[in-house]
Parts: sequence; C-alpha cells; structure tokens
Amino acid sequence: MLISFVLTVIADDKPGIVEQVASVIREHQGNWLESRMATMAGKFAGILRIEVAEDNSDNLIAALTALTEQGIEVRTERGTAEQTATVHLTLSVIGNDRPGIVQEVTSVLAQHQVNVQELITGCFAAEMSATPTFRAEAELEVPEDFDQDGLADDLESLSDELMVEIRKAI
Repeated sequence: MLISFVLTVIADDKPGIVEQVASVIREHQGNWLESRMATMAGKFAGILRIEVAEDNSDNLIAALTALTEQGIEVRTERGTAEQTATVHLTLSVIGNDRPGIVQEVTSVLAQHQVNVQELITGCFAAEMSATPTFRAEAELEVPEDFDQDGLADDLESLSDELMVEIRKAI
C-alpha cells in the first residue's frame, strides 16, 4: 500500500538542497509528486508531496530526519485523501500596500469558508507613482454552489483602490 506524505524543508540557502532531499526519497523508492520551493531572506523553503510504499516509510522518514546533520530540516506529515465535490478558483488582488492587508484579505476568505490551496504575495513600486503596491495570487477551493460575487464584493469593500478578479481555475 502506498502512503502519501507532505514534507516541509528549510535550510540556509546553498546549492544541492533539492538534490539531497530527492536522493533520499529515491533511495527509499519514494515518488516525488509535486512541490513548491523558494528562497527568501537567505533561507531555502519548500513543501512537497511524495508517495512511498508503507514498508519503506519508516526508513525514509528516518533518512529525511538525518538530513539535519547537513543543515536541512525536514518535517514529515502523513497526507489524507480528499473526497468532497469542489471547484477551484483563481483569485487576483492588487491595491495600495498597507500593514495588515494580508490579514484583511485572508479574513474575508475565512469568513466565506474558502480553502486556500496556494497563496503568493508580493509588494512592488507602482510604475508611474512609485506607490507601494500589494499583489496577491491565490488558488482557492470552494464548494460547487459557492457565491463568487459575494466574495468579490466583500474583498473590494476592504478598500476603494483594491482590484479583485476571481475566475475558475483551468
């Protein structure tokens, strides 16, 4: 029987981190299914999903934990299967940056019982004015009968200059 695991990885950024993790997974006959990885503030951070035969899982987890000796912290969590009928949406938000904007946006999402699958945020200087501008891109999971217009209205009510676009994910 195959077991699904979600791994989180963090280390001081340096070449070879992904290769070391991938080698351990391969050595224990694991299958790397999907991942998201980035470098921020001198740290490498990643999250990935793997599958491995139940017979190999304990040895794999021990080998991943041993990567601590190379400065790579790996945490493993057993995954669960999803069985509900849902729709995936893509959300884009852009507006003037201010402290608390991420909390405000995510509070509205939580009020609407939205499951955030992926969230990417950033700040940049607007082209003409150099005004600090906030941007968020999110992949959302919602029930089939979800009210997209209600979510858009509530997000737009956070600020007059906030632009919101919600569309079905492809």
